[in-house]
Amino acid sequence: MDTTFLCFAVLGFLAVVLMLEALYLLWNNKHGRATKRVEERVRAMSASGSVSAEQLSILKGRMLSNSPWLTQVLAMMPRVNAVDRHLLQSGVGWSVGRLVSSMAFAAGIGWLIAFSLHLPGFVATAVVIVAGALPMLYVRRRRAKRILHLERQLPEAADLIARALRAGHAFPESIGMVADELPNPLGGEFRLAYDEISYGVSMNDALLNMVSRVPVDDLRYFVIAVLIQREAGGNLAEILGNISLIIRERLKLLGKIRVLSAEGRLSAWILGLLPFVVVGVLSLINPHFTDVFFDDPTGQAIALGGMVSMAFGVVWMRKIIRIHV
Repeated sequence: MDTTFLCFAVLGFLAVVLMLEALYLLWNNKHGRATKRVEERVRAMSASGSVSAEQLSILKGRMLSNSPWLTQVLAMMPRVNAVDRHLLQSGVGWSVGRLVSSMAFAAGIGWLIAFSLHLPGFVATAVVIVAGALPMLYVRRRRAKRILHLERQLPEAADLIARALRAGHAFPESIGMVADELPNPLGGEFRLAYDEISYGVSMNDALLNMVSRVPVDDLRYFVIAVLIQREAGGNLAEILGNISLIIRERLKLLGKIRVLSAEGRLSAWILGLLPFVVVGVLSLINPHFTDVFFDDPTGQAIALGGMVSMAFGVVWMRKIIRIHV
């Protein structure tokens, strides 16, 4: 074999390996696990809280977008802070700019689908709106699942803090023990609160910041009990034990209610999806059978009225089957 060709092959192989290694290092520096963990902690610690401006000046502000001009546009939008808070509470790690970009991209895909199928104007508009709302619905779904997970972890956290206090540990050390022992998401939230306390933020502000990040009523009661005990005194371990018992009983009652309301929720899903499934099946069996709903003005009015009535019915059934405990 030619020595020159062999050297060229070896050098080419080494060049490809080094190029792949460089690409991996570049990706890992921007999207690696350690980088994401540090970025998530910095963003969460610097999100909207109750710490004073002087204390927050040493922290990196939570970014609405990676693009400066998009950040300026988003800053002028109403309730953008509420959207940013929802993203933080969902744990998806998105910024508001990424959410807006995802919604615009999904709406564009919906428009292409509607245009390729030659759908009527009101149907195409509905498809674009539904497609554009999918990223926001995904965020809301992740937020609801995360909140439910946090609620289930909170009794164990209260019991752990109570046992640590009975063993003679201070309350900040108890928070650190919860951060080390409990898995995410609640363990991560207590870790952020413990880090804030370690960096000089007062106990009250750190706990209130955790309440702003975690929209759970039971955690709010937990923090209120701790703050009152710090002002008035008392047996905090016994208070936390009672709170843990109350939370467990409430979750048990909520589980029973979900079982009893399962039939109503299933009926709501069936009644909400059945008309669309029937129209889809009829369109496949006889494509011209449902043309009256798309071509005739009277059929379009009937279809629009039916969709509005269905929307009111879905909202009404949702109000009936949602029981707050």
